[in-house]
Amino acid sequence: MRRTLTVAAAVAAATLLLPGGPLPVTRTDSAQAASSRWTAREAAAFWTPERMAAALPVPDPSPAAGPGATAPAAVPGAAGAAPPADGAPAVTPPPGGASPGVAAPAAPAPVGGTAPGTAPAPAAPAPGGAGGPAPADTPADASGPAVAGPPVPPGPATPVAPPAGQATPSAPAGPSAPVTAPTPPAPVPSPSTPTRAPAAVPATTGVGEDFDGIPTVGRMYVMKGSGAYFCTASVVSSPGRNLVVSAGHCLLGSDTRQVAFVPRYTRANPRPYGMFPVTRDAAGHAGVWIDQRYKTQGAEKAATLDVAFAAVGPNADGVRVETAVGGNRLVTGSTYAHAKVTLIGHPASAARPRVCVNRTTKFTSTDPNSPGSFLRIDCTGYPGGTSGGPFLARYDEASRTGDLVGVIGGWKTGGPTADTSYSSYFGAEIRKLYQAAVAGAGAA
Repeated sequence: MRRTLTVAAAVAAATLLLPGGPLPVTRTDSAQAASSRWTAREAAAFWTPERMAAALPVPDPSPAAGPGATAPAAVPGAAGAAPPADGAPAVTPPPGGASPGVAAPAAPAPVGGTAPGTAPAPAAPAPGGAGGPAPADTPADASGPAVAGPPVPPGPATPVAPPAGQATPSAPAGPSAPVTAPTPPAPVPSPSTPTRAPAAVPATTGVGEDFDGIPTVGRMYVMKGSGAYFCTASVVSSPGRNLVVSAGHCLLGSDTRQVAFVPRYTRANPRPYGMFPVTRDAAGHAGVWIDQRYKTQGAEKAATLDVAFAAVGPNADGVRVETAVGGNRLVTGSTYAHAKVTLIGHPASAARPRVCVNRTTKFTSTDPNSPGSFLRIDCTGYPGGTSGGPFLARYDEASRTGDLVGVIGGWKTGGPTADTSYSSYFGAEIRKLYQAAVAGAGAA
């Protein structure tokens, strides 16, 4: 799959030595796992600028690896299928030993029944404009060439967060009733916050262009085996102000460790807001939530569940990630077809992230081994490293946030070519996973 490395390249990466010396091989499921406190200072000391620049995209899943298997330089998981229509997902338990399965979150439920609304006003820049021409090699059952529609203004209503201690009733999943997470307040920049810079504006619909990034999107770094890897991730608004989202295949595997999120990474300025380490429990297991069926069925049969939420600790200044950079609103139960979506990802060889704007369409797989329906977008130049990048509808240039309706992943871990990307559909299953993450992250 083009979103991740081939196994051969991953094996070569496993032997990589960087200026900081040989990469450690401690496993989070071993008796030698690191302590429960993986702090921002420890993360910054480990993930040096040189190590971050040398990191490779998370390796392509090995077909021979069984669910949950540990590989020295490969992540089990790939692409695939639809979950049961109305079965609640069995979720990876949060740190602290919560039992599997999804129940109502202990923290205030993050979803409400109102329509997506106007974005908050964080102080940081964002890309705008249109994307580029749709490539010709699109799947046969996808609708015609993608053409960007006119800009879609934010909706009239603003999502309201539930009162403290009061759970929000679950809203029905379906295109007629999209559910959004609470609107985040404006972020409070940390002392290291960069000054506002001009944003690149894609000149052509569907054509990706490099730009300086936006605060809510960055790289998620992870150690697997003895290799250093990354995917794209973004901040999703939550009551604890401490959640990020990426693709499930990026964070799958029992050897996943030393995980940290770096907002708005560029090679020239690798840590403009600091580093936010993914939390872990006393056994060293990362605070990551992936639907259990994605692990047990494999990515070919469960590609519609290729989503992961992760809880992150504060940066070295003690600032929570959503306070520092803002957050995008999670929207579930919406449509597959959006008139205008902003797609952001971090390509492997690029010094800066990539942005593109185009419409999305519904793609339904005809492969019985990889069933399901997915969001599809034609945007050029999204190779390995862009997995987990957000699909942002109703993107607001003033706040530099939008409505999160997908992440690059799902079918073929994001797609077999660099010019067309896919996402698992954000419906009831993803909402339940998010609620489980909110409940677990609140206690982390």
